[in-house]
Amino acid sequence: MDTAILQTYVHIVDEGSFAAAARRMGISKSMCSKYISDLETSLGARLLTRSTRSVKPTTLGMEYYGKVKEILDRLQQANETVRSTSSHASGHLKVGAPISYTLRVLQPYLMRFTEDYPDVLLETVLDDSCTDLIGDGFDAAIRIGELDDSSLYVRRLHGSRVYVIASPGYVRDHGVPQKPSDLSNHRCLYYTNMRGSGTWPFQHGNEIVYQKIHPVFSANNGDLIRAAALAGKGIALMPEFMIEEDLRSGALVPLLSDYSLPEIPISLVYPTRKNMTAALRAFLDFTAGLELRTHG
Repeated sequence: MDTAILQTYVHIVDEGSFAAAARRMGISKSMCSKYISDLETSLGARLLTRSTRSVKPTTLGMEYYGKVKEILDRLQQANETVRSTSSHASGHLKVGAPISYTLRVLQPYLMRFTEDYPDVLLETVLDDSCTDLIGDGFDAAIRIGELDDSSLYVRRLHGSRVYVIASPGYVRDHGVPQKPSDLSNHRCLYYTNMRGSGTWPFQHGNEIVYQKIHPVFSANNGDLIRAAALAGKGIALMPEFMIEEDLRSGALVPLLSDYSLPEIPISLVYPTRKNMTAALRAFLDFTAGLELRTHG
């Protein structure tokens, strides 16, 4: 039986829609319907129940879905095992990456990667949260900040300096903090994906002190925090790659320069070295030089 028909069936169950499955397969909705009609005819059983709003598998159809999905996954694994022994990188590669970092730093390198490896279908998913690599089917992900201990393999790409910043207007209206503890009397802007539970890290000698802050505005996106800082809404802690131009232009000014802030590591994580696809190996090799080619 044609694997495209089986893949179409799996997509229909996953998506709950003929139209969505057709888009994923790159075929027409009528062809999608024909595939399922032919499949049900050949099996002599109804696999799906259809309504005007949804498509759901029958009990038998759900059992069939589980077995077919397992077979297709094993077939994909077999194909990737063969590809991994080849020097020619091809196939699908799904990579997760933070939004602001990708748009400011990584984007041109992703474009170059697609040029260097035209047979690799690179799918980049931008998300500032910590992606579940295995659960969400990612091959690799870019992570910013200290990493939790896990079974993932880690390659450090480079680091970024960190600044405490505010707009000249904020400094004019609210004054300049002289030491980290002064931040408790200032309006702070907090990036919620940071580790530290409402604190900012300041390095004093070999010790890192976590200063508690009281945010007046929080967000899980760095660009929104930057916009609030530019608008004079408060003091923010931001990586250099996001505010370089603002510091040069004077739109933002650094504060607490006498205190050092730990550099933020930027890493590539991936779940396994066993049966690594040629596409992932190519991406790992390609990103190995990013430390030399990026600022931070």
